[in-house]
Formats: sequence, C-alpha cells, structure tokens
Amino acid sequence: MSFFDKVKQGASEAAKKAQQTVEITKLKAQISGKEKEIDKVYTAIGAAVFRAHQAHDMSLAEQEVTTCCTQVDELHDEIGQLEERIKMIRFEKTCTCGKVVPLDARFCPDCGAGLAEEPKNETTVGEIVVICSQCKTENELNAKFCLTCGTGLSASGAGF
Repeated sequence: MSFFDKVKQGASEAAKKAQQTVEITKLKAQISGKEKEIDKVYTAIGAAVFRAHQAHDMSLAEQEVTTCCTQVDELHDEIGQLEERIKMIRFEKTCTCGKVVPLDARFCPDCGAGLAEEPKNETTVGEIVVICSQCKTENELNAKFCLTCGTGLSASGAGF
C-alpha cells in the first residue's frame, strides 16, 4: 500500500468518524429535548395535584395525571429508541445486566452471559462496502485489496 493510499484510507476513516460524531450529537440533542419535555410534563403533574389539593378533592387530578404519565412513558420509549440508534452507530449493544459491549462481543465481560450475535444490517449504517470473496471481510468501496487477507478486490465486476 503506497503512502498516498494510506493517507486516503486515514482520511476516509476520519471522515467516517466525523460523520458518526455528527449523527450521535444530533441524536443526543433529540434526547435532551425529550428530557426537557419530560420535565415539563412532571411540572404539569405537580400543578394538577396541587390544584386538586386546593379543591380538597384529589380525584380531580386523576385524569390529568394519568394522561401526563402516558406522555412520560411515550417519551421514555422514544429516548430508548434514540439510544439504540446511538449504539448501532457506535457498533455497541447492551447485555441483560446493563453493560454496554461491542456489537461483535459473544460474551459479557461483567456477568459472562452469552450474547446473541446481531445480524449485520448494511442499510442501518448507510454505507456500501465490498465483501472479500476469500475471508468475507467488509472493505471500503474503493479498496483494491482486502484489509485482512490482501486478496485483490473488484468493485462492480471490474478488476483492479
């Protein structure tokens, strides 16, 4: 691999990392917005309970509190989905014990539980790759040779 190929590969990896960072930052901003919405709903719950207390009839707050609690549940679900998207971008998953581990881990380093292998989903990452016919390693689209075994690659049927 020539010096320029190494520089190009390094630049490509840096661009990928920058894109991941931007995506993760956007998702974290969405999570922060959802958390602020939860705080507003908590305030609404408190206000409803206080109004019912002032009226000396706590049953007056029941309907509003139930509706607010449903909103909080939905917001927590949305936050969970955003956190899962962040894990996919980082190539991570969560063990049943709560430990975050790399996506390709077979066992949890904390509790030793076996981890199901995640199916690879090229469309989730949104990247086109070339699979080596010898060792099945994913390589960048413009790669001429496999990163793992050095076998020559061909993109779109054209040999290099």
